[in-house]
Formats: sequence, structure tokens, C-alpha cells
Amino acid sequence: MTKGRVTVIDIAKAAGVSKSTVSLVLQGSSLVNEGTRSKVNAAMRELGYVYNRGAANLRQASAKSKIIGVVVNDLTNSFFAELAVGVDMVVQSAGFVQFLSNTSESIDRQREVIASMREHGISGLIVSPARATESVDFKPLVAAGIPVVVVVRSLPGAKVSSIVSDNQGGTSAAVEHLASLGHTRISFLGGFPDTAVFEERLAGYVDGLKAAGLGFHEELVVSSAPSRAGGVDAIGRAMAMSDRPTAAVCFNDAVAFGVCDGLRARRMEPGRDFAVVGFDDVIEAQTAVPALTTVSVDPQGMGRRAAQLLLKQINAGKAEPESVATAVRLVVRESCGAAEKKAGRKTA
Repeated sequence: MTKGRVTVIDIAKAAGVSKSTVSLVLQGSSLVNEGTRSKVNAAMRELGYVYNRGAANLRQASAKSKIIGVVVNDLTNSFFAELAVGVDMVVQSAGFVQFLSNTSESIDRQREVIASMREHGISGLIVSPARATESVDFKPLVAAGIPVVVVVRSLPGAKVSSIVSDNQGGTSAAVEHLASLGHTRISFLGGFPDTAVFEERLAGYVDGLKAAGLGFHEELVVSSAPSRAGGVDAIGRAMAMSDRPTAAVCFNDAVAFGVCDGLRARRMEPGRDFAVVGFDDVIEAQTAVPALTTVSVDPQGMGRRAAQLLLKQINAGKAEPESVATAVRLVVRESCGAAEKKAGRKTA
């Protein structure tokens, strides 16, 4: 061939798709829609590309490396940075390295990065699934015998291992604590309603209200992006209510930090004028002003446990699915106003 050997990159350019998408087509993956598959096949025919499946299988068989894939849905949330640190603590000591990728909640990006990681011969995968992920998305990995541990968000029916926290128990404890401080209008702020974690934490919120003898009011549930900006937006809408809440359990710490920002923008002081409770207990929660009351998940600990479970399956040579639910605890600091209540009682 005078033009040189046609590569996967050449096909990707010709078809206007990513290299990973071409790889998925070559592997016969069901994750690629028919329109894209047709474009890729047409580009291969036009360029005269012939897929050497035997050589590809040989490469795949010999490419099993000391690499662990770690895919998270939102690396801008420090929870996932801490989780990745926990993973690295374990895999590094075992002689592995991690490939870390962020999907930004894009299911298409998730499919691409996982396909790319497979090309690099990952020995296993730890993933916090993007929104709209379905169990079928992990079917090719399960079929290939690649161990997978899903963290944070459960994925029923996926036949992979999972490590999640007690989301329901955590928010229930947070609501009961706020009620014990005298709050009756307690809001639930932040999070995407179409995720399992949101459903579990909302269920805990409802449980907590019942346990405290308080009624559920739908308007007090204000969803938003699970981010600092989302928290600012959520508290803005909560403060626009005619009958405002006086406290909030937030979907996560990132939302809680945004809620505190939004309160200060209204010249309200978190902990004094409005009680705020987060969920996760990221490192910044301890040093924030005021220090954030939050439900502690221990993200580094979750990362360590996920890595330990994955390495056990890699070393065993088989991936028997295991489900682990980790305990959580409420860490009371300043943002909930507990110290203010104590000071008030002493003064009285």
C-alpha cells in the first residue's frame, strides 16, 4: 500500500467519530447506534480497512496489565477526588496504577472512556455511573470477565459488585437532628431526581420527618445540580417561598457549600439564621466557616474498600458480584446552629 496502513484513527476521522467509537464497532458492541455503526463501516470500506480479529484477540489476551480503570461522574466534586485517593492508596501498594477519567454525567463519554480503557488492557474497573446508565452498559465487561465495582450509585441487575453508603439512614438522622433543634420547616435541597442516590436520600428525609412528627411538604423538596452552583440556585428558590424553611438537609456537601454562599448573599449567616446540613464529609467540611455539619461517608474509606474488593476479584481470577453497604454517621459542627442553641440556653 503506497499510502501506508490504514489505522483506527484514520477511520475515526473519516467517519467523524471518536477512536473509541470505532473500537466499539470493531468489537461488535451493542452500545453503538445503527446510524453511527453504518458510518464507521462505510468509512472502513472506503479506506480499504480489514480488521485482523486474530491479531486483536492476541493483543487483548497479552495486554492484561497492572492497570485499574477509575471512572467517576463528577470530578469537580471533591468527594470523588478523595475517593480516587483512597483507591490509589490500595492499588499502588499492590503494584497497580489507576487510569482516572471524568464523564461529567455523560453516558456517551462513559462508554467511550471504558472502551478506551479496555483497549489498554485494564485488569478491573471502579465506576461511579453517569446518569442514565443501565445494567446492559456493563454487560460486555462482565462477558469479558473483567471485574467491575460500582460505587456511590447502585445499579440493580448489572451483575457487578457494588459499594454504596446508607443514604436513607443518613438523611433521616440529619432531619431528626434539625427537628431536635426546634426546626419544623426543614427543606431538602439539591440533587438530580432521576438518580438512585436522590431517591434514597429523599426517602430518608421523609423517614426523618415522620420520626420527628412533622408533615411532608412537597414544595420543600428543591432539586438542582448536585454542585455548589446548584446549591446557590436551590436556596434562592427556597428563600422565595412565602413560608420559608428555616433549615435544610442538602443532597451533598457541594450543595451545602453553595447554600451557605446563597445565604450570605442574602446577608444571612449559616448556623445562626438558617441551619445547614450536608452529606459526604469531604475534607473542606471541617475547615469551612462555619464548619459544616454533615453526614460522614468517608470517601477515602469507600475508595479503599472498592479497591480491596476489586483486587480480591482480580487475584481470584473471577468476578463474583458482592454488595457492600457502608455505615454513615452524623458529624455535628457549627452550620446546623447546635452551638447557637446551647449558647442561647446558657444565657437564659
